[in-house]
Amino acid sequence: MLKKPQIAPGISYLPLEETLMVKPRKKQLFIGIPKETSFQENRVPLTPDGVSVLINQGHEVVVEHGAGEGSYYFDNDYSEAGARIVYDKEQLYKATTIIKSAPITDEEVVFMQMNQVILSPIHLPMLRADLIQQLIAKKVIAIAFESIRDDLGSSPIVRSMSEIAGNYAILTAARYLGNTDNGKGVLLGGITGVPPAEVLIIGAGVVAEFAARAALGLGANVKLFDNSIYRLMKLQNNIGRRCYTSVIDPTILAEELKNADVAIGALKPVNGVTPMVVTEQMVSNMKAGSVIMDVSIDRGGCFETSRVTTHEKPIYKMYDVIHYCVPNIASGVSRTASMAINNVLMPILQNCAETGGFEEILEKNEGIRNGVYLYKGAVTNAPIAKKYGMKFTDLDLLFAVQG
Repeated sequence: MLKKPQIAPGISYLPLEETLMVKPRKKQLFIGIPKETSFQENRVPLTPDGVSVLINQGHEVVVEHGAGEGSYYFDNDYSEAGARIVYDKEQLYKATTIIKSAPITDEEVVFMQMNQVILSPIHLPMLRADLIQQLIAKKVIAIAFESIRDDLGSSPIVRSMSEIAGNYAILTAARYLGNTDNGKGVLLGGITGVPPAEVLIIGAGVVAEFAARAALGLGANVKLFDNSIYRLMKLQNNIGRRCYTSVIDPTILAEELKNADVAIGALKPVNGVTPMVVTEQMVSNMKAGSVIMDVSIDRGGCFETSRVTTHEKPIYKMYDVIHYCVPNIASGVSRTASMAINNVLMPILQNCAETGGFEEILEKNEGIRNGVYLYKGAVTNAPIAKKYGMKFTDLDLLFAVQG
């Protein structure tokens, strides 16, 4: 027979407290969206819908008068979303976080505050040492949003803009092949009994993939050139069908260019500069009325005959070949591009607020940290530091020391 346990009268039982995870304190953001004055920039980084979400979560957003007009988002749209419209740029730059769709300008640096956070693209070839020094002096946290990476390690804004550029290149080429814009009157996809146009794409990245998809969807014949067999294989796998592919052999490339109705330059830059693989001689042998779309013109272009054009005057002819060499192609469909940028930045801002602010999220999120090129007076981007002979500080090490 089991004996009952003996309990001493001096023993007392106390409930244990439950240990709960302490969530970081939410940070209210004060966001400013300036009107872009850069040439050809029509995009806006946050749409009224994105602003509405942020304001409903307790954040403050100020928008400069006319900031969204290039994308057909008007002041009334932003004010109805809860944003405050300001007419003075200096007043707007009192916001603690500035979000731009174009690189920082000299005019804007003057208005920037100490320890401000700025999310914007950077254009490395146009970046100047004196502008960097001014930002360093103001100890800003500067984040290049095109360098931000997602959980898969890709750059979502770059990918979105590349998808736009690929689609836009084919649609624009189709337009300039038609008679309306003094083209030679060729339908890109052909019809029954009439062969389709020949589209040659140099490159096998995201731009090339979406250009190939659009061209194939319209019924054109597509030929792809790149120096990476892996990228060519990956592109064919992504589009789900076999295409003519080749490495960039000058002899084969020159021969195929003679037959091309459309040639698209979509090579990735090497050390910041696009390799020039199509010579003037090759262009001179192309068919009269054919179209060159040099999407790589932002980094120099891959056609020797390419020179920068504008959305207002997008084309010129050389050797009777139409050249379209507009940088920032995505700005030509600015509303779509603005929505794509908003879809990336708005969740980042929400995450930042949930985490406790930009310093906290940069310490915890490697993908966002990858976009930081200036941090409180330190240059944290190695190529920029090397280009201007400045001291480079590894941001990962900086946070490790602080931790």
